[in-house]
Amino acid sequence: MAKGAFSELNELAEEYGMLPRGCTVLCAVSGGADSVYLLHRLYLLRDLLGFRLAAAHYNHGLRGEESLRDETFVRDFVARWCGVTRLTGPDGGERTLPPVELIVGRGDVAAEARRRKAGLEETARSMRYAFLEEAAHRAGADRIAVAHTADDNAETLLLHLLRGTGLRGLAGMAPVRGRVIRPLLTTTRETVLEYLALYGIPHVEDSSNGEDFCLRNRLRHRVMPALEELAPGFVERSRDTVRLLRRDEEQLEHLADGLCAQARREGDVVRLPAGALAAAPESVATRAVRRLLGGLREGDDRCSAPHLLAVVELCRGENPSARTDLPGGLSAWREYELLCLGRDEPPPPVEERTVTVPCRLPAGSGWVLECELDTAPRERVKSDGFFWLDCAKLKGGLVLRGRRTGDELALPGRPARSLKKILIDRRLPRRLRDGLPLLADGTGVLLAAGLGPDARRLAPPGAAAVKVRFLRRTQEKEIQNERKNDDA
Repeated sequence: MAKGAFSELNELAEEYGMLPRGCTVLCAVSGGADSVYLLHRLYLLRDLLGFRLAAAHYNHGLRGEESLRDETFVRDFVARWCGVTRLTGPDGGERTLPPVELIVGRGDVAAEARRRKAGLEETARSMRYAFLEEAAHRAGADRIAVAHTADDNAETLLLHLLRGTGLRGLAGMAPVRGRVIRPLLTTTRETVLEYLALYGIPHVEDSSNGEDFCLRNRLRHRVMPALEELAPGFVERSRDTVRLLRRDEEQLEHLADGLCAQARREGDVVRLPAGALAAAPESVATRAVRRLLGGLREGDDRCSAPHLLAVVELCRGENPSARTDLPGGLSAWREYELLCLGRDEPPPPVEERTVTVPCRLPAGSGWVLECELDTAPRERVKSDGFFWLDCAKLKGGLVLRGRRTGDELALPGRPARSLKKILIDRRLPRRLRDGLPLLADGTGVLLAAGLGPDARRLAPPGAAAVKVRFLRRTQEKEIQNERKNDDA
């Protein structure tokens, strides 16, 4: 009894650093046996381990008078069993520990489930954890302790097996996830009940736990007893199995962390070397993808195995512009050697419009077109990105547009080549090519943003010319700031 009642919780908490000295723990208390046991154990440990303790109870309003009974019980229990503690030290001095603060919340889960068009169980869980996060903030808590036991974890293991799972699912519930801690994951329900009976600690029973309306309850009432009858000690053995599987899972996650460390986030897009994922073992690569997706969705890393594998295969493929859609409005795509994860929103195609000189026009995504009449300089000058196009070689008027089939460009010092091949050589991702602005006339491309002019159209020194450039909007702001500083 001593080991079951004390050591399992202590050892798990120490292994995962759940209760560091100086932390504040918020304990979720429903009034049931597991949560009452957890609160009482934490109450006794708070001085020994040096942490602060608060409690929280959420009334879902699903069971009418019984829900009110649970709330009343928790209020009374915390007041009577977790009040002021007076301690006498080795030197005979006395000190006092404050009572445990209780935060109570209420919600209409049934109404919210109807509004969300979701199930009661799913909605109740969502609202309960939202309340616990809010209560933790109020209490200044950096830990939220919930009372899932080894029996709960064994049930979770069976649920995952029924639905299909990998190692992550077989490892059961995580002892620590964010600020949520589960100190009882290695403690059996039998131990909990023996402890409460030994010390005469009361608790209440949720009548819905006796119903078979959900799959977990049917497993608890029908399957678990049958397994225990076939092989006594099933829960304890599953606890040990889960511990071994969890250690394997944690090692794989650690290796995945190394891949994630190579990622760089820019806004809503994460980029990392595709080759790093392609070379990693599949079990590590898929975990890294899941972790990165969770970072883009505020911690929601739910993603099916086929989607995760599709991302890894995208990295291993030879198509430098491949892409695949993912749940939650996200996509994965290649930009040559980079894998990109995020919301794939390529720039819109360039709107075609006539250019009248002089002008200063927004030109596609992130560019500005500037042009004016000028005389080509006789000597080489610092151009700040300007080029001088020979007026005598311009045919049919100037047009701002996007690329077309058959476009070609003869960059200075290079032979004429198709614009498509130039963009491929410059490794401009395919998804960005239609947003690249071009200045053209009736015979073809004169200037491509970020690439340069057609050398065949450049003006000789002293000739009448159109002075033109494409300027990134970030550069435009820098130039404006420089002008302001010069004026000052």
